[in-house]
Amino acid sequence: MAHPKSRISKASRGKRRTHLKMDKPTISFCQSTGEAHVRHRAFWADGKMYYRGQVVIDNSVDVDETAE
Repeated sequence: MAHPKSRISKASRGKRRTHLKMDKPTISFCQSTGEAHVRHRAFWADGKMYYRGQVVIDNSVDVDETAE
């Protein structure tokens, strides 16, 4: 049975594993908006950024309203 002569660092192991990525990203649909998005990534919809069904950033407010 093969036995490594020295320990492989996490960085070296990670560099080797970067080539084992999937061909297509997994697409899922948001529970609150119904928008299609890549899993485990935030996405923009209607001027708001959503992550896990919750609003993270809200840029839908007009600039004129904030100036007053």
